[in-house]
Amino acid sequence: VQLQASGGGLVQAGDSLRLSCTASEGRFNDYAIAWFRQAPGKEREFLAHINWSGVSTRYSDSDSMKGRFTISRDNTKNTAYLHIGTLKFEDTAIYYCAARRSAFIATTPEPYTYWGQGTLVTVSS
Repeated sequence: VQLQASGGGLVQAGDSLRLSCTASEGRFNDYAIAWFRQAPGKEREFLAHINWSGVSTRYSDSDSMKGRFTISRDNTKNTAYLHIGTLKFEDTAIYYCAARRSAFIATTPEPYTYWGQGTLVTVSS
């Protein structure tokens, strides 16, 4: 499967944003999808995971993220989404979606087989 992340851009603190991850060349609903982000000089950070059907989700335990991130998917459109509410300056990063054919949740980057190219989110304060 090939993934393409989109929806990033320059936004103001306090705004909301929805990122999309569109898949091609494969059965999208065979894969669990996760979102990560990477800020300059930092490691890639887990944000959220959704299973193949969309029934099960898992989010980062980070206090700064709780309640602001929502992952979803529409298998009829081969697309997963990440909604980010109340954006903060520290949310500035490249956001990546990743896919893995597994029933188990992974919160580190290594187990994921397929990656989108990333979409840049810049939050101005």
